[in-house]
Amino acid sequence: MTARPLLLCPIDFSSASRAALRHALAIADHFSMRLLLLTVDDPILEAAGDAKLGAGWNRRVSERELRLLLAETLGPHPSPRDVEVEVVTGKPAVEILRIAREPRCLAIVMSTHGRSGPRKLFFGSTAERVLRETTVPVLLTPADDGGAISIDALTRSGAPVLVPVDLSGASARQLEYARTIAAVLKLPLLLAHIVEPLHPPAELDLPELTAERLLRARVAIAALTNATPLSTPRDSVIEVGDAAGAIARLARDRHAGLMVIGLHGSQSFGPRMGSVTYRVLCQAPVLTLALPPEWNPSGFN
Repeated sequence: MTARPLLLCPIDFSSASRAALRHALAIADHFSMRLLLLTVDDPILEAAGDAKLGAGWNRRVSERELRLLLAETLGPHPSPRDVEVEVVTGKPAVEILRIAREPRCLAIVMSTHGRSGPRKLFFGSTAERVLRETTVPVLLTPADDGGAISIDALTRSGAPVLVPVDLSGASARQLEYARTIAAVLKLPLLLAHIVEPLHPPAELDLPELTAERLLRARVAIAALTNATPLSTPRDSVIEVGDAAGAIARLARDRHAGLMVIGLHGSQSFGPRMGSVTYRVLCQAPVLTLALPPEWNPSGFN
């Protein structure tokens, strides 16, 4: 029997990680996945607890808190059939990435921010490192997201799936995943490309260069959508400006329900999308699926 795919949800016991848990529960239940709830204890705190209260005391407390958080978050909703809890000691990002390398791990669902303290994860820096090094998709939930404990709650919103593309070679694959998600959720697609401003020498005509770049972007967007048949309604936006700021504004103005963004770089069209993703989340929190360039989902079909 083939093992079911694993969904990893790091928890730091903050309200932000509770929102991530609500989304993880919805996904695990809808797609019949195993769900692993992970918390990472601080080594110094664990050593102090073991010395005073006996070996394994911190681990037992953390495991009990994880199960209590799960029960409180679920409330009257039934639990997915396969939920595991794991407590490890170390650095949060390192441990999250280590477990995510398990062959059957399909994705990570985590909060963008949490609370500080000896029992808490610093999710701001942790999320950024996970984005830079992950080999599986990461669903990032905003800190104030009320979450959806069922997929139906996402589909009822009618909010568009925002797809910021940099028009590099990876954009077609990014759009294909976004198209599939939008079709499953019955939501419209909104493609966006932001042309970063140039600062050319005075001898060159800036308006002419900008017009040429916009024209090329329109042609590339048309080719991209023609190569990826879309069964859901779609719209596209091409603008000149700071990538993160413009994407954040679009997410707010268009009330995006989900953003699907690639974690890849493009020397020709713009900055590394991982850093753009993180800045977008800081400026306009929106549920975001970040796709690493090397991820291959064929093993989960």
